[in-house]
Amino acid sequence: MKCITTCKGSKKIEYAPKETLQVVEYYRDETDREYLKGCGETVEVHEGQIVICDIHEAYRFICNNAVKKVVLKVTIEDGYFHNK
Repeated sequence: MKCITTCKGSKKIEYAPKETLQVVEYYRDETDREYLKGCGETVEVHEGQIVICDIHEAYRFICNNAVKKVVLKVTIEDGYFHNK
């Protein structure tokens, strides 16, 4: 799960369930990223608002101006990770 908040300014976030998107590059533990292609719904997030994205949702920021934001990744670890 990821919690995103805007500290200064506003921005648009596009989000969609991952199963509705096309995989461009599969998830890699080393980078903690995956790349997907497709379209989703767009919302505008203003200063002080919080957006929570589930692990099964993809999101991306859409903005042309400088925005300060905080992204918190919340994980539940069971056992161990092979790359840690």
